[in-house]
Amino acid sequence: MYGAEKVEFSELAHKKVDTYTRQGYGNLPICVAKTQYSLSHDPDLKGAPTGFTVPIRDVRMAAGAGYLYALAADIQTIPGLPTAPGYLNVDVDVETGEIDGLF
Repeated sequence: MYGAEKVEFSELAHKKVDTYTRQGYGNLPICVAKTQYSLSHDPDLKGAPTGFTVPIRDVRMAAGAGYLYALAADIQTIPGLPTAPGYLNVDVDVETGEIDGLF
């Protein structure tokens, strides 16, 4: 991965890879979720670093999208957004000022 010397999988990541492979998902494309600040997993490694080890702490599946994604270091993921934005469910009664659909 972008100049890495090696990749280290956590025990959890190894188990997930084994599980996905047994379930028939071993040929899915793989994406790596990592920091946006570096070509590596480490935001402090600037430029085009080489010789580093990428720690993969977890591997998850996006079954609907058809790929696996590895989580490098302490990267956080965000949920996908719905097709229709939530504001479409909000309504304001102009006479009473009551807001409906927020929660």
